[in-house]
Amino acid sequence: MNDATLSVGALHAEPGTKARGTVQADLGTLTVDIPLTLVNGTRSGPRVVITAGVHGGEFTPIDAVVRLADGLEADAVHGQVIICPVANPNAVYQGRLNISPADGVNINRVFPGDPDGGPTERLAAWLFANLVDGADVYIDLHCGGIDQVLRDFVGYRLTGDPDLDKATERLAGSFGIQDVILGLKADGGNSHAAAARRGVSAVLVEVGELGQRDASTARRRVDGLYRALRHLGALDPDDSAPVPIREWVWAAGVTAEATGLWYPEFSAGDDVEEGQVIGRIIDPADSQEHKVRAPSGGRVFYGMHGLTVAPGHELAAIAAPWDPDPTTRTATYQTPGAGIAPDEADPRP
Repeated sequence: MNDATLSVGALHAEPGTKARGTVQADLGTLTVDIPLTLVNGTRSGPRVVITAGVHGGEFTPIDAVVRLADGLEADAVHGQVIICPVANPNAVYQGRLNISPADGVNINRVFPGDPDGGPTERLAAWLFANLVDGADVYIDLHCGGIDQVLRDFVGYRLTGDPDLDKATERLAGSFGIQDVILGLKADGGNSHAAAARRGVSAVLVEVGELGQRDASTARRRVDGLYRALRHLGALDPDDSAPVPIREWVWAAGVTAEATGLWYPEFSAGDDVEEGQVIGRIIDPADSQEHKVRAPSGGRVFYGMHGLTVAPGHELAAIAAPWDPDPTTRTATYQTPGAGIAPDEADPRP
């Protein structure tokens, strides 16, 4: 039996109720209103936090969690569900990019944040203090942004805690998504990595590309969330058949070494070989060509679709099949994060 009030700031949901509204976050030089839905069941169960809108230009996750918030009722929930459709309002409403126009910082590089830092670091700290800390499970939803192609995947980090890692492995396999990508250690500033370091079962879920906002993709995302909530015991189980998964680890990140026009020669989900030409950068002034080659074999899980690039711009990320037997692993990923930029073993922004 759950008899606890669910509260975030001034927003409260008594057992058996759903509350929707905004909570103000003080970021030092500015304040932002964070939209939330609190669903507080009358029966005992996990506390599940779901966020979208950590980045701007990623529309499908926001659409999906609003649909979930509309449909999820307290009388069906075991435990508590906190839904945050726009976790980073400045990036979503103003910048529409990974970085916030408030300070030029990518929030998914600075979690769990700093309450005394700049606006984005303070926002990250607020999200952790008010949402993630105290959660049993954290699900952070992303997709390929306006200029990114992407193959659907779920990501999580290994922590070395066998119980936590097993629970997160099972959660990652519950969304109905075939590909699961492991980070071999839980460092860096990604939201799910920071949550994992605090003992929270946390996953990154990537569905959709090019900033899609079509209804079919959003419904697919909502279906996956319902599957996960049933797996967690936050909703009654049903007879959904599990989807076989394949595990991967990040093998290589590809970045531009020249300024120019980018012409990729791959699609998300393509398998590539080491040394294979995966695109060309053309200088618009004299048509000089710079070939871009895959630094490792594997599968391209996301890549740049935009036309203009400069040195350091991310062009693609490649993952290799995961072999948990250390005696048979390839050197590609024996060292976590080898060849990966910019965030250790997980190049995803």
